[in-house]
Amino acid sequence: FLNYVPYSKHFHIMLAFPNTYYSNLKPKGQLNNMAAVKKEVDLMMGGDPFATPEPTVDEGPPERFGVKDVTDLNWKNLLDAYSCTECGRCTDNCPANQTGKLLSPRKVMMDTRDRIEEVGKNIDKAGKPIEDGISLLGNYITEEELWACTTCNACVDACPINIDPLNIIMNMRRYLIMEESKSPDSVTSMFNNVENNGAPWAFPAADRGKWIDELN
Repeated sequence: FLNYVPYSKHFHIMLAFPNTYYSNLKPKGQLNNMAAVKKEVDLMMGGDPFATPEPTVDEGPPERFGVKDVTDLNWKNLLDAYSCTECGRCTDNCPANQTGKLLSPRKVMMDTRDRIEEVGKNIDKAGKPIEDGISLLGNYITEEELWACTTCNACVDACPINIDPLNIIMNMRRYLIMEESKSPDSVTSMFNNVENNGAPWAFPAADRGKWIDELN
């Protein structure tokens, strides 16, 4: 029976235990800094400019910012996908889904697993990774689904084995913004305001306190 389980739909039974053990224990909603981006920010803003920099290994520029396909995901994302029991608690608790949006965290995990299977079969046939013109972002998960997410972490809290669909969603958003410069108008407006005014609001810092005058 145990020999059959890895090839059956019950494989998640075996993976639920290690997936829970390796759960992310950081505060919900805390995003991981991208090493390449953080390094540039630190060079611009941090520390003594005359200090001797610590020796580091030059890893070169990253191949890609964010996630476009399953080959860009980390091992925990892949483990999450195979650990999913498809119970639907994440989608049932998703406020975006409850208000009629296209997003379904359960579908995100199932799409990820299906794409992993597809990539694996391609490797089995060709004997090496090949470009098949298909990707997780676009062919499986749409931009509309990604931007419907409110990043509330309800899906993560609802999962009985601590699967994190939000991590996959946020990294695909990063790809859209940093690689393809794609974002909704509201997000683009916020970026422009931060660049021009140092804040997400469309007025200069000198005018931010004027609203209090109306209370006097």
